[in-house]
Amino acid sequence: MPFYERGAVRIHFEEAGDGFPLLIIPGGGLNSTIAGLTDGSHPFDPFAEFKGEYRCIASDLRTANGGQSSGPLEVERPWDGFTDDHLGLMDHLGIERFMVLGFCIGGPFIWNMLKRASDRVVAGVLAQPSGSRPELRDLFFDNNMKGWGPAYAARWPAVGMATVEKFVTRMYRTDPDFVFTVTRDFVRNCRTPVLILPDDVPAHPYAVAMEAAMLAPRSEVSMFPWKEPKARIPLAVRQIRSFLRAHRPDR
Repeated sequence: MPFYERGAVRIHFEEAGDGFPLLIIPGGGLNSTIAGLTDGSHPFDPFAEFKGEYRCIASDLRTANGGQSSGPLEVERPWDGFTDDHLGLMDHLGIERFMVLGFCIGGPFIWNMLKRASDRVVAGVLAQPSGSRPELRDLFFDNNMKGWGPAYAARWPAVGMATVEKFVTRMYRTDPDFVFTVTRDFVRNCRTPVLILPDDVPAHPYAVAMEAAMLAPRSEVSMFPWKEPKARIPLAVRQIRSFLRAHRPDR
């Protein structure tokens, strides 16, 4: 199994297919893993759909309890730590420019990647992106303190729940608005093409996804709902394919 290592960080990744690089970010929050793409928790398997046309690359988050990656909890810069991993993996593979498709937590990751390296990201697809509901500001904090933190602290006893709480606080309470990683002004001035496929569950608010789509000057949006009935999913995948082809460089 391939790994990318940088200091104390060790990232497990997989790739398949050939063509222009497509970085795939699985959903699952802090437990995001490659395996999650095929366990039924995602509306479709992006490797199966796109490896015939793209060099598909995905990795386990360093925080995923069910994954094979590892690395410190960067309490003061949690979102940037993950972006370091994604961009570092692209560097490790010798990839300068790429497209990105992200589910759930992949939405904030993509916006942060565009803030950090807009010259490298050709286009982004945000499927059922995470966002902050004003009436549920503590949703992600509470969910992670119950559903992710205890298992992580048990797995890494030297870290402990006190550090876990600081990490989750910094991620989801320090700036609990909008898409967590960038401001509305950033989205309003972002020139990278993005395709947004909204969801409407507590962690994936429709209103936030649509606000981002309305603000971004080069955005497209899917039909809604696109996951139900399930017969609509192939149509959404077809739109993703058309979007990627439209923005894929010739080389």
